[in-house]
Amino acid sequence: MAKWIAKHEAPEPLEGPVVATVTGGTILWFALFLVQLPFYGWFADRGQLWWVWTCAAGGFLGLIGIWYVRGRDAALARHAAERAEVAARAEQDGQDGQDGQDGQAGQAGQAGSEPQA
Repeated sequence: MAKWIAKHEAPEPLEGPVVATVTGGTILWFALFLVQLPFYGWFADRGQLWWVWTCAAGGFLGLIGIWYVRGRDAALARHAAERAEVAARAEQDGQDGQDGQDGQAGQAGQAGSEPQA
């Protein structure tokens, strides 16, 4: 069998309000669970209790999802802040190095161009 090779490069992942999306989905699952609770007997009589417990499981898994995506967003923010700090430090070091070299060269040129008595 030949190895499959992708013909196109994978697109960048879509970024958006991930925490809000997962939170909204979790609220929806819990709302569906609460709406179905008054009909628990009806679902039990027909062997469809899995509908109720699927909504409950979706809500609780959504809580785990909220915890996960909030941690992910915090990690992404920390990473972006570290990158910005490193870039600012590199820019500052580059400017300090240029100022120091220019200042030394200018001083040496001025000292050598003045007539000595």
